[in-house]
Amino acid sequence: MLYLSTRGHTDRRHFCEILLEGLAPDGGLYLPERYPQVDSITLAKWRGLPYHALAFEILSLYIDDIPPADLRAICRKTYTEEVFGTPAIVPLKKLEGPSTSSGRTAAGSGQTAVYLEALSNGPTLAFKDMAMQLLGNLFEYELARRGEELNILGATSGDTGSAAEYAMRGKKGVRVFMTSPRGRMSPFQQAQMFSLQDANIHNIAIEGVFDDCQDIVKAVSNDLAFKREYRIGTVNSINWARLVAQVVYYFAGYFQATDPSTGSGQADKVSFAVPSGNFGNICAGHVARMMGLPIAQLVLATNENDVLDEFFRTGVYRVRASADTHETSSPSMDISKASNFERFVFDLLERDAGKLNQLFGEALSRDGRFDLSGDAAFENIRTRYGFISGKSTHGDRLATIRDTWERFGTMIDTHTADGLKVARQFVQPGVPMVVLETALPIKFAATIVEALGREPDRPAKFAGIEALPKRVTVLPADVERVKAFVAAQCG
Repeated sequence: MLYLSTRGHTDRRHFCEILLEGLAPDGGLYLPERYPQVDSITLAKWRGLPYHALAFEILSLYIDDIPPADLRAICRKTYTEEVFGTPAIVPLKKLEGPSTSSGRTAAGSGQTAVYLEALSNGPTLAFKDMAMQLLGNLFEYELARRGEELNILGATSGDTGSAAEYAMRGKKGVRVFMTSPRGRMSPFQQAQMFSLQDANIHNIAIEGVFDDCQDIVKAVSNDLAFKREYRIGTVNSINWARLVAQVVYYFAGYFQATDPSTGSGQADKVSFAVPSGNFGNICAGHVARMMGLPIAQLVLATNENDVLDEFFRTGVYRVRASADTHETSSPSMDISKASNFERFVFDLLERDAGKLNQLFGEALSRDGRFDLSGDAAFENIRTRYGFISGKSTHGDRLATIRDTWERFGTMIDTHTADGLKVARQFVQPGVPMVVLETALPIKFAATIVEALGREPDRPAKFAGIEALPKRVTVLPADVERVKAFVAAQCG
């Protein structure tokens, strides 16, 4: 399997080359030359596999430069009950209950079920652990095989940072430089990152918003001389390895939601609702659907920063400035430049790199927007690719958190609430709706208290984390300042 750039760079790379590289040399994102196809016979063989075995089967379709025995061992090492707290790794929880006092039928009753897929049982209590734990093991394996070192530069709006740092702490040959928007994460999220004292972990709080952090990471990745001198890699979902790891839990969710023993009936298709900011999580769903996983709808949910919802409704992609990026109670989605969106648009445009460059290079640079509403490709968004979208506000989050707790005894975080609120708008009869859980409620305690009047449960290992000493460097949103900091730590 070889990989190409969305911007048209002519070189084709193998998996382990792009694993350590991040962005392509032309600034594009890597995608496989083709999506491996999975038929009903293969799906039947995979049903019932342990998660680590399912991960191996899917990843082996994309990775041909790691010996199968080694890849199988990496998957087995990564996805364990010890790390993720449950043998199922990503168990489904069906939301069900009696009709409410208003007479409204509870989600999960009747023919159509709504599920939460638990993706937040890993070390940092967020779905990012699902891919980041694998990425850490892949990095360590490949760097040892090459006898090299890697300096990871990343950007986080909340959960990517802690997931990356917990996955990479103590790893041989790896340093992590994680940028985050100063003061824009929850206190718990900041404490998870800034309290780490490992010598190979460096936190950089940027005076700006997440998009500024992301722009810095891309600018450094596009400085090929600096990138090569300091061996810069990425862990953001611009790194294909992280995205392909997320494809696995779509298959796992599908198998559970279509298992007759769950009471779903023998559904042929499943829909997924995904809280979306940077488009990485739902892009993995797009890849799974392109492979042949029977997905009816991919329901994209945004918060007040609704750049993606606007595009999927109107065909207009309009990037917001930092000053126009709202600070919300689902802060990990406070994003106005969705990096992984380029991968989907590349497929939407029939992989026409020239046309994509016109949109993401020329149009965005010139106007800060592009418009596909009159393009024939726009008609395919729903019919061919299954995308549909909606948005959620702070009031919606509070109402959804409260309703889910009162009716089902289930406490959800703010981002999952965005996903569940939008999912309910698009439930189809007989098609199970799986809402991807993104984090545990403790990460956003203030909003949970506002909604429910009580603190969420806190795992014992995180007791008092906000009071621990912090190790973080504050820098302006300046590429050269960040590069100088990285160079100094590597000197």
